[in-house]
Amino acid sequence: MEEFLKRAKRATKIASTLDGKRKNLILNQMADELLNRAKEIEEANRADMDLAEKNSLSAALKDRLLLNEDRIKAMAKSLREIASLKEPVGKVLAGWKNEANLRIEKVSVPIGVVGVIYESRPNVTADVGALCFKSGNVAILKGGKEAENSNRVIAKILQDVLEKNSLPKEIISLLPDSSREGVSFLITQDKYVDLIVPRGGEGLIRFVSQNATVPVVKHDKGLCHTYIHKDANIDMAIKIAINAKCDRPGVCNAMETMLVDREIAKEFLPKVYEAFKAQGTELRADKDALEIIDAKLATDDDWDQEYLANILAIKIVENEDEAIEHILKYGSNHSEAIVTENYTVAEKFLDEVDAACVYVNASTRFTDGGAFGFGAEVGISTNKLHARGPMGIDELTTYKYKIYGNGQVR
Repeated sequence: MEEFLKRAKRATKIASTLDGKRKNLILNQMADELLNRAKEIEEANRADMDLAEKNSLSAALKDRLLLNEDRIKAMAKSLREIASLKEPVGKVLAGWKNEANLRIEKVSVPIGVVGVIYESRPNVTADVGALCFKSGNVAILKGGKEAENSNRVIAKILQDVLEKNSLPKEIISLLPDSSREGVSFLITQDKYVDLIVPRGGEGLIRFVSQNATVPVVKHDKGLCHTYIHKDANIDMAIKIAINAKCDRPGVCNAMETMLVDREIAKEFLPKVYEAFKAQGTELRADKDALEIIDAKLATDDDWDQEYLANILAIKIVENEDEAIEHILKYGSNHSEAIVTENYTVAEKFLDEVDAACVYVNASTRFTDGGAFGFGAEVGISTNKLHARGPMGIDELTTYKYKIYGNGQVR
């Protein structure tokens, strides 16, 4: 493992100095190769899906694991979009002269070796590998065991393209020891690794955060809320709520709790209830909401629950202040939304809700690197430093100061 990390660290010298045009050419070659070897990917994914069936994985987890023709095309498209983005390395972020007439430039540079730990979704292997490559970083990827076959094939395809271009395969590689011990070793090797991004369940995030000596940017749970304000457009609110919960219930930007203003609850809840019933959503509601709709009684645990399934908690609140208080208490700083036609309340919600992404009259499902125009994301950071929200290529850079003088001494 240490020898592997040494090779990865050495590869940063090459990765960080690659010409932007060359990187884009290689990314497009990677996209082509994913399509050319789609059958190979599908075959590996079938092996993972068979194991998922045997191990009785939930429908949501199997959906995240599945790679079909359309999803492989989407992977390739994502790589092409990343290639089309502006070069993130070498940008002059600021420049000035000081009193000694030194010319100082603040310039974007790669972070170095980035370790990403993730679960279920094998498309992450291609997305994160490409994002790190575009931003001049070396990627060490540790996917979940449920996607082991798919991840291995995808990584091999990307590495084959690197080697065809006379580049070290260590620029994008899977962690050779994927055991808990291997992960424990990786997250304490700050001599070789510059950043760890864990994206997965609470247990994984807690383990990495408590044990890492390498800096960590967390992709924590997505306990997302949608607040239906009394001045909401009812039809719009129903459309947004159904999309936020039912489009893909197993992803981190799906709504888990819906807050409804008491003033419109009797009008809104019966209508949205029928819409959720048509989607097969299991509803858990507080006592006040149960007087209006038929659902299971929500407990205090439901307000703190990331279901990652077609289950929704519903709570009636008195006003926007109570809604904001509830979100501040139970939210995970990921994505929160309000539906309202009241500009003042909308701005209050935007200003007072503490989350990476805060929406007015839109679904939380848009919190995504692709939807934001980043091509993909390394994760959705719930940190406040150094990155927040979808982490794209710019969030995979740091900066250095370049200082030009002509003999100045102090």
